[in-house]
Amino acid sequence: MRSDRFAERVMVVTGAAQGIGREVAVRAATEGARLALIDRSDHVHKVAEGIEAAGGTTTAILGDLENWDGAQRAIAHAEQHFGRIDVLVNNVGGAIWMRPFEYFDERQIEAEIRRSLFPTLWCCRAVLPSMIKSGRGVIVNVSSIATRGINRAPYSAAKGAVNALTIALAMENAERGIRVNAIAPGGTVAPQRVILRNNDDQTEDDRRWMEEVVQQTTQSSLMKRYGTLEEQANAILFLASEEASYVTGTILPVGGGDTG
Repeated sequence: MRSDRFAERVMVVTGAAQGIGREVAVRAATEGARLALIDRSDHVHKVAEGIEAAGGTTTAILGDLENWDGAQRAIAHAEQHFGRIDVLVNNVGGAIWMRPFEYFDERQIEAEIRRSLFPTLWCCRAVLPSMIKSGRGVIVNVSSIATRGINRAPYSAAKGAVNALTIALAMENAERGIRVNAIAPGGTVAPQRVILRNNDDQTEDDRRWMEEVVQQTTQSSLMKRYGTLEEQANAILFLASEEASYVTGTILPVGGGDTG
């Protein structure tokens, strides 16, 4: 790993206020990236301040990426601030509820799809025109090995769509100098979330269904453990870098042997 592999490159990281997104941003900054951090939580400003205090260059952008206008405005803001976008890391997403599919209602199904597909879909669409114009660019989407998992069928469907989007965009844009890849994280240990994915009271059934997910995720991993934020960020930053210059249209599982 080179300490300067993102020197002077402009990288947009969505969902940068916490978790994998924050880890990617902090790590990329140490390798020279100029960062636009997008999140709908005010906490993204604290992440940006920490990066700047360590000598990095960044701007924090508040935006709701679940809708077209929010994504268009956020990506335009990043491009106006830095003059271009070299790398887009689409990290927004995550299962909101864990339960068998027959227990999901219409509102919950729509919320899962809106959270874990639309931010990636909208941001890819927002960034492509400028990348096509410049003749180069890299997009790394964050999918999930939960495309083969239990108790989160709507989330699994959303991430399956992210995989399909990744491959389709790679095929359309490879000859334009744009690489599009994704990682599919397995279970990942992370600090307690700054903002909860839902505020519903947890029932005994909810806790049992969540435990079933944990058990299935651990057992499906050949290593029989959850990964770390650093292990996920390593894979994302590899795909984002010129070290992966001949890699596109690839879904890279990062699940300890669970390929999803």
